[in-house]
Amino acid sequence: MKKINSFLFISFIIITLTLESCTKEAGEGGNSSIYGSVWVKDYDNTFTVLNGEYVAADEDVYIIYGDDYGYSDHIKTDYNGNYVFKYLRKGKYTIYTYSKDSTLQNISGEIAIVEEIEITKLKQEVEVPMFTIYK
Repeated sequence: MKKINSFLFISFIIITLTLESCTKEAGEGGNSSIYGSVWVKDYDNTFTVLNGEYVAADEDVYIIYGDDYGYSDHIKTDYNGNYVFKYLRKGKYTIYTYSKDSTLQNISGEIAIVEEIEITKLKQEVEVPMFTIYK
């Protein structure tokens, strides 16, 4: 009887360790997606006159998987200002794009517009609130 119990115990430990090692973090390899759009408000150099508003075609959007340093992937918006990151697993993601700094405080003249997103289930489609950027 002791041999059976120790065999079951060892089997349980091996199965548990195997299952835990299969736990995947945020990133590619899943069946969920994150999507959204980017809108442009085009101002003059002093941000006092609005020249126009339009969809942000061919604009870069970036994604960070979990706690990665730097961006994990990026994509350009389509002609309608839309983007989608496909084949993602459950986890936390950071989505961002760049805009001119309308406060004129940043030395580079640009700031990141950032959204934190979480995928919590399989086959989930998560919409990011629309990014509004300034040009």
